[in-house]
Amino acid sequence: MKIEVWSDVVCPFCFLGRKNLQAALGQYEHADEVSVHWRSFQLDPSAEPGEPGSTAAGLAAKYQMPIAEAEANQDRLRQSGAQVGIDFRWDLVRPDNTFDAHRLVHIVAERAPEQVDALVGRLFEAHFTEGAAVSDHEVLVGIAAELGIDADQVRAALAGDDGTEAVRQDLAQAQAYGISGVPFFVIDQAYGVSGAQPPEVLVAAMEQAREAAVAGAAPEQNGDDHDHPSCSQDSCEA
Repeated sequence: MKIEVWSDVVCPFCFLGRKNLQAALGQYEHADEVSVHWRSFQLDPSAEPGEPGSTAAGLAAKYQMPIAEAEANQDRLRQSGAQVGIDFRWDLVRPDNTFDAHRLVHIVAERAPEQVDALVGRLFEAHFTEGAAVSDHEVLVGIAAELGIDADQVRAALAGDDGTEAVRQDLAQAQAYGISGVPFFVIDQAYGVSGAQPPEVLVAAMEQAREAAVAGAAPEQNGDDHDHPSCSQDSCEA
């Protein structure tokens, strides 16, 4: 079974979604048959690095809500994150462009595919807990080096255009699927689940996909695909 996850490094629900997917795989009877592939999505392709602690103002402007409401949303996310071991440090989090972080995921997928999930987790932690600038090549090189990946090779790859076409292909596929919010899980290119759904929802989707595969059923797009107006629900909208 192949699970593709469209996500963005600066999406808090994607961080929660990864935790929920890990929990779901821990519950799923056939988890040893599952391969997870992380796909690129950019909530704001034009984003530029910003100051730490300024994301609430950015959300308020983007979704035309009072800043107090944006801060309340962040506090609810902080509480939800704490329940699954995530420390959302909104005082440190900064706006950032994630294109090169997505490139790094593809670069590592080519060199050390067994490290990709750990890399994605570290990118989330770097952004949301450490307040690191995930657009900074040296930050990305350092994260890769933590996982035992040669720093000089990663630095050279980022200095070139390695991973660029792969990111663009992911973005194009997301558009083809009609994905406007993340996280978005696609199982065997047939079943879609939108949002940071609880582990039991993901387990049910995996079971449904496996039953269909065993029965030879024709693929269909289904799952929980809601229209979320903002990051105040369980996904982030572009």
